[in-house]
Amino acid sequence: MAAAQLLMRYCVLFTFWTLSDAKLEIVAGEPDVKLNDRHLMLCKAGGEGTITWLFEDEEVDEDSEGLVIEKLDESSSKLIINSAQLSNTGKYTCRCEYDSGATKETSIDIFVYGPVSFGQTTKYHEFLKGETALIPCVATGKPAVEIQWHRSSTQLGTDGMRGTLATDSSAFFCGKQRITVRRDNFLQIDDIQREDRGTYTCKAYIKGRPISDTLNISVVVNTLPVVEIQEKRKTVKSGPDSTVSITCSTSGEPQPQITWSIPTALDSTRHEFNSDKSELTIKSVKREDTGEYICTAKNKIGESTATTFLDVSEHPVVILSQSEVRVKPGEMVAVSCNISGHPMPSLHWIKKGPDGNTGFSSSGRIKVRGSDLIIEKVAPSDGGLYSCIANSSSGIKEEDFSLQTLPGKPSQVSVNPGAAAATFNLSTAVMDGGSSITAYVLQWKQGSQQWNEMVINSTDPLVVTPLLPYSEYSFRLAARNIVGQGEFSDISNARTLGERGEPAKPFLTDKEIKFEENIARIPFRQLDTGGSPISFYVVHYKTNKDDEWREKELLPNATEIYLHDLQYSSDYQLKIVAYNPKGSSTPAMLNFTVPQASAVSKPGLGKGGVVGIVMLIFLVLLIAVDATCCYTNRCGMLMFLAVKLFGQKVPGSKVMEEGDGNGTAMKAPANGDPTTDA
Repeated sequence: MAAAQLLMRYCVLFTFWTLSDAKLEIVAGEPDVKLNDRHLMLCKAGGEGTITWLFEDEEVDEDSEGLVIEKLDESSSKLIINSAQLSNTGKYTCRCEYDSGATKETSIDIFVYGPVSFGQTTKYHEFLKGETALIPCVATGKPAVEIQWHRSSTQLGTDGMRGTLATDSSAFFCGKQRITVRRDNFLQIDDIQREDRGTYTCKAYIKGRPISDTLNISVVVNTLPVVEIQEKRKTVKSGPDSTVSITCSTSGEPQPQITWSIPTALDSTRHEFNSDKSELTIKSVKREDTGEYICTAKNKIGESTATTFLDVSEHPVVILSQSEVRVKPGEMVAVSCNISGHPMPSLHWIKKGPDGNTGFSSSGRIKVRGSDLIIEKVAPSDGGLYSCIANSSSGIKEEDFSLQTLPGKPSQVSVNPGAAAATFNLSTAVMDGGSSITAYVLQWKQGSQQWNEMVINSTDPLVVTPLLPYSEYSFRLAARNIVGQGEFSDISNARTLGERGEPAKPFLTDKEIKFEENIARIPFRQLDTGGSPISFYVVHYKTNKDDEWREKELLPNATEIYLHDLQYSSDYQLKIVAYNPKGSSTPAMLNFTVPQASAVSKPGLGKGGVVGIVMLIFLVLLIAVDATCCYTNRCGMLMFLAVKLFGQKVPGSKVMEEGDGNGTAMKAPANGDPTTDA
């Protein structure tokens, strides 16, 4: 009995050892097999034996549809699913009966599925803002599919049963959830807004398996164009340098296209747009640019417009019918003034003068009728500048009209007689008639004789000379301007004085000084010689810094003081005294300033430098020619000087000597010894 128990225990231990040592495994790919795919399962045993395959605990044989068994050797076998069908889903078991008598089996689960397909599901949707958007996702797969909706990384719920992604107020409409997934797997977005646009993902799963596919669906929310111009009215001044920009802000989906309607034809030289035409820039703004500017934004949903009014103000413009008139006293003048501008400017006339401007009324000798200035019976006092002024909020513009007539009659004229001359004095200025007085006509006579006449420049002293001493004369003068000669003054009578003897002082003015480098030319005139001819003039001059006067004498017929070697940028004092046989005049004084060197001369050689260079070149050429003549033909100035200085001929001379008459010539050979040719 004990021996039998010991034997049984040994058999049990041997069997356990045999089973634990034997290996049995199925080598296969993924357990999920796509419909109609071929799938291989390899069963490998740890020892020799008989291997059988079972499907859902039923043995697989040659009659099993779609399943093929291939025995490789005594320890391995293959089971092949040639074209996987849904019916092939289940548990596959490999069983091995080892030759030792032991049996072992292992199993694997195979799942056959039809892949996910989205078919003809639309991947792009457009909706109008505010609509209820339904976005379908039609997915198929075997044996069945489940669908989820995602946006970004967040899953969207279904009818509120699984929650929703949105937590902000924009995800709600009328207190309800705006974004839901319906039971038919449609994604529904109520009152769709611009912020709802973007990409939504439909994810389809094979039911019960980790097999899925995704489809990205684009959602576009279209909106009607919105267009806005901030300034409903814009004011700008016209002008070549004036520029204005009008900006049109737009929004909408799709992005709207912008067009403009403007009062004038488009001009590429003046009208410019930015890249999307949202800004219009007008250069060199003109009056005709005034009007409505309409910006239209249009997309496939619709269009919208915005309008602004551009008011171009124009600077006043003044156009006179004539800018200058020359008439004789007593005639009438009428000048028209045409004005324009925006807003329309006001018009008024004034006369400009040193004491201020003078306006006019609609009556009187000088009057304004409408836009015309009318002057009846022109008088010398009417001469001058008249301005037509246009005034508006855009600015002020004026144009001048020059009325020129003859000078007026000189008044308050006095005559100061001398021994041989008489000087006219004007206590009040003569009316110039609107044009500067250029000269005075001086007349004088004795008794009933003819008038003698002198024409004196308006800037010169009004002196009549020569006159007889102790004589009664009648005097008068008239003024001249560009129009002509005015009326003579009343006659003034005066008696010249006895002979004074000494001359009057010369007349000097700094207005006629001319500078050339540091040389000054100062003209002067002797108006009264004192009844005797001038003998000479003496000029003294110095700088303000010097103590000593420099002196020079001028001839009696001199009319100009010539001073050279003056100091640049220096102030000078000058005095000139006239002398005749009976004495000298009082000094005529003048102060003047020599300008800086750059102000009176240009950099360069000057006339003296040019002359010096020309003479130097001439001298060099003369010496060169003379030297050539001396050393080739034994002639020229150098040859002459050599003979005179050294008293002998220069060696190598070819001149013929006077001989005894036999015609024998002397030649100087190269060694200098003379020889005779027979």
